[in-house]
Amino acid sequence: MTDSSAKDKLRSLLAPHVRQAEEDIALWLIEPDVPEPLAQAMRYGALGAGKRIRPALTYLAAQAVGQAKPSELTRRAAVAVELVHCYSLVHDDLPAMDDDALRRGRPTLHVRFGQALAILAGDALLTRAFGVLADGGAAPAGPLSAELAAAAGAAGMIAGQVADMKLCPVPDGPEGVRYIHLRKTAGLLKAPVRMGALSAGGDADDVEALTRYAEGLGLAYQVTDDMLDVTGEARELGKTPGKDAHGGKRTHVAEMGVPGAARLRARLTAEAVAALDRFADRGRNLAALARLLADRTY
Repeated sequence: MTDSSAKDKLRSLLAPHVRQAEEDIALWLIEPDVPEPLAQAMRYGALGAGKRIRPALTYLAAQAVGQAKPSELTRRAAVAVELVHCYSLVHDDLPAMDDDALRRGRPTLHVRFGQALAILAGDALLTRAFGVLADGGAAPAGPLSAELAAAAGAAGMIAGQVADMKLCPVPDGPEGVRYIHLRKTAGLLKAPVRMGALSAGGDADDVEALTRYAEGLGLAYQVTDDMLDVTGEARELGKTPGKDAHGGKRTHVAEMGVPGAARLRARLTAEAVAALDRFADRGRNLAALARLLADRTY
């Protein structure tokens, strides 16, 4: 498959989910009485750019367990996890963190609005995510909030970021890289899959199978990111390449080289797809997404 055909297939698969997510983020993002500069910064950080992979995973996991059309609860779960993802990007890009000036092909939020407003907008996006879940009033909102909090919290995504920034000890070798990226990247790809399944009434076996899928997909996604940081171009990636090596980051490429990383990505993707066997045709789009994400160049 050529780069252009893989990109077109990925965009085509994601397109309806991107539209749904954009509509719902715009609908539920801003509460009344938010100061306009803050509202502008929140919109800049959350709307108009991004692949919307996490909302797509939420909808497709719900579909895999039998939901024909996203319910309001599933839609709220998709928005909530995307707002947490957007907040994480805003904070990751800050000078005290990864110090990046480019995100999604445009200036990062702190470059556009200043550091203080960027920090506060990130805080607001994180807080609003849980408000979106709670505002729906559905009883399952509590368990969904717990899933998202665990994935994004001090033992999840933030632990991964702490380890990635060498602010805590992690094991040497591939085990340490796995520790970082199971939390920093895979955790926030596993959460929407589990939340989608739970929002659609999936049973424990459904959730367990989808969790295995999401862990494989999430780690493979990070391997691709590590490879693209070495081989990609800013105009294609929408962010600055080469920053991992420059910052001395623990990556799969640093541990095993590009060929070894490519072999690991292929194995992880195959494991993710195999976890979907119980869903038969209802898991077809999740399988296609895993394969296409492994082939992405952006």
